Amino acid sequence: MLETILVILIGLAGGVAVGLQSPLAGALGQRIGPAAGSAIVHLGGLLLSLMLVLQRGGERIGEWASAPWYMLVSGTLGVVLFLTINVTLPRLGAAAMIALIIVGQLLTGVLIDTQGWLGVPVRPLDLYRAAGILLLLAGGWLLVR
Repeated sequence: MLETILVILIGLAGGVAVGLQSPLAGALGQRIGPAAGSAIVHLGGLLLSLMLVLQRGGERIGEWASAPWYMLVSGTLGVVLFLTINVTLPRLGAAAMIALIIVGQLLTGVLIDTQGWLGVPVRPLDLYRAAGILLLLAGGWLLVR
């Protein structure tokens, strides 16, 4: 039980990080330009990641070249996300922007779960998950309108 609570708190902390990171990155992109802002944001992420890798003894970084190609494009998806933030934040506001990103993430997650893509266990779409999707779509729509 305690482990579950800890995992939930870690997940919420990640949500707070995304909730802060997106508007901050969007504001930076508005100030210095989307491509320049993306470069600065990703440079900061690279530096922190390198420090963590070094602190952890290098982990298995030498095996990166043997990873499937689709695992290596995740960094480019981060740039797409950053540019999306720069388009949506000034037009829709922080709450609507984050809601749309979360709805997109969760719909993608459901698709990955139901198909078992990327090595995740198959989790079929049931009534509860379908209801959750509908509620998320309704929430996103309410925040954007």
